[in-house]
Amino acid sequence: MNESDSMAEIVRIIYCLRDQRVMLDRDLAGIYRIETRVLNQAVKRNQDRFPADFQFELSREEILRMSQTVTSLRKLKYSKQVRAFTEHGTLMAATVLNSPLAVVMSVYIVRAFVKMREDLATNAAILKRLAEIDRTLLLHDAGLRDIYEKLRPLLAPLPDPPRPEIGFHIREDSLPYRVKKQNAKP
Repeated sequence: MNESDSMAEIVRIIYCLRDQRVMLDRDLAGIYRIETRVLNQAVKRNQDRFPADFQFELSREEILRMSQTVTSLRKLKYSKQVRAFTEHGTLMAATVLNSPLAVVMSVYIVRAFVKMREDLATNAAILKRLAEIDRTLLLHDAGLRDIYEKLRPLLAPLPDPPRPEIGFHIREDSLPYRVKKQNAKP
């Protein structure tokens, strides 16, 4: 398996729990090609190297929620104890296991976490830019709506011109001054 395939496989098994990116003990043990119980024993023997921000145990509710949402984790709900390791915890696990494979795979794990961070930062930048575009479009939309309302009367069809009246009519402004005075009422 090449490096990009390894990283893609690792990224696939990094989950978000308690607002942190973590790997589960069973997945980490699979990457290091050891049994889960061997990994957990090494962690227990070196508890001082694994503070709460490096690893934590999942609550029963978290285990059940994960087993419902992630198809590959169906067996998880029957586990009594499941540990989650943060990026730093996965590195520390490689050091306490002290195997050449663990050291090599820890590099892939770190690269996978870094790639996820970069992807999230890129997505955040894209979302920020989309929000700016959305605001701009809303302003332009309001401006265009105003222009449309002002142009709307010009788009209406012209009224029919008045029909000329049939018959003989005298306009008062065309009469001579004397006639106008005579027609005027005192």
